[in-house]
Amino acid sequence: MIPTKDEFYQALAQRHGADLQKKFSQASVAVCGLGGLGSHIAILLARAGIGRLYLLDFDRVDLSNLNRQQYFVDQIGMYKTDALSQIIHRIAPYCEIHTETVKLTEKNIPELLKQESVICEAFDDPKEKAMLVNTILTQFPEKYLVCASGMAGISSANTIRTRKIMPHFYLCGDQTSELTDGEGLFASRVAVCAAHQAHVILRIIAGLQDV
Repeated sequence: MIPTKDEFYQALAQRHGADLQKKFSQASVAVCGLGGLGSHIAILLARAGIGRLYLLDFDRVDLSNLNRQQYFVDQIGMYKTDALSQIIHRIAPYCEIHTETVKLTEKNIPELLKQESVICEAFDDPKEKAMLVNTILTQFPEKYLVCASGMAGISSANTIRTRKIMPHFYLCGDQTSELTDGEGLFASRVAVCAAHQAHVILRIIAGLQDV
């Protein structure tokens, strides 16, 4: 039997405090890219009781994703927006989920993200990361932007940290590691970086804007 919406809320409020949980429940976060970072981030935010998630990605679940992304074998071939919505619905059935199965570009970002106050960048490609960051900082400097740079390899996870680059711009990762032959992305280290991103988003919503 699925608990009621109020029962879910009260359980979270007992853990987080009623005032903070109210802020989480009223918040909306856009997650751009639903791979290793984004799939973890969205699930962590849903578990925290974020009221609305806006999930954006154009890709489908592939066998090569399963070493680090939060998908299942029976979801191979599904659009990641649909697959992740399915997973989150099982975890947090009252989380309001909106999706766009689209590739983000300089042209469509202003329209797609104009309503969002908190935006999370979770792309794999460095060029796409830079494109999103530059577009948001240029078009919407008032929005909060949480990004990632450097989580590849099997180096110590202790080098991953959160930095506040600008008043509304945060960067998580080690800022140095890159993909190389034979040393790619490991689920554990990607998850650490994703947790940094999710946690700083929760702190922003809570009104705690330091790192």
